[in-house]
Amino acid sequence: MLRKDVLRHIAALTTGLLLAGGAHASALEQFKSFVSSTKAAKGEFVQTQVKNTNGDTPKAAKSSSGTFVFARPGKFIWTYVKPYDQVLQADGDQLFIYDKDLNQVTVKKLGDALGSSPAAILFGSNDLEKNFTLSEGGARDGLEWLKAVPKTKDTSFEQITIGLKDGLPAAMELKDSFGQTSVLKFSKIEKNPALSATSFKFVMPKGADVFNN
Repeated sequence: MLRKDVLRHIAALTTGLLLAGGAHASALEQFKSFVSSTKAAKGEFVQTQVKNTNGDTPKAAKSSSGTFVFARPGKFIWTYVKPYDQVLQADGDQLFIYDKDLNQVTVKKLGDALGSSPAAILFGSNDLEKNFTLSEGGARDGLEWLKAVPKTKDTSFEQITIGLKDGLPAAMELKDSFGQTSVLKFSKIEKNPALSATSFKFVMPKGADVFNN
């Protein structure tokens, strides 16, 4: 059985990182510039789960951190280093979720795992407006924000917002239908790094329990 926090992490893959063009460009302009110019990227992230309770001020919950690398379309390695080791890796066809503590691997079809999820923004194709309605989210906390609303109801997320500054992503907020928000903050981003043809090939750990979904 997958742990509940693992499932939340899968939903939040993501996710997100959007890079783009000039320092004074709007969030949407920066985002579209990134989509057209960046085929791969790598960097670091910190993810925090924030929960709204009865309309009260959101309270920060546990956080996790790690690294990521991706290449469009649909290839990525999202590695959680703290508080425990976990790897989400996709080779363009399948998604492998590896829990090192349990030595357990869950395998999913990548198409089912992406869809209109936050991961599709980062790891999917360039045709984002097919699945999302994009609009300006205004300026806040020194960032220009882009709002992305899934066009389909077949997703657990109601809204995704991405904060950009100087052509680089700085933050991503994922609001779900249960009143919870996941916040991702990005750093040390490198655009279009050199990647080999086998960079995203998943090697099954010795003795791991494998579950196919």
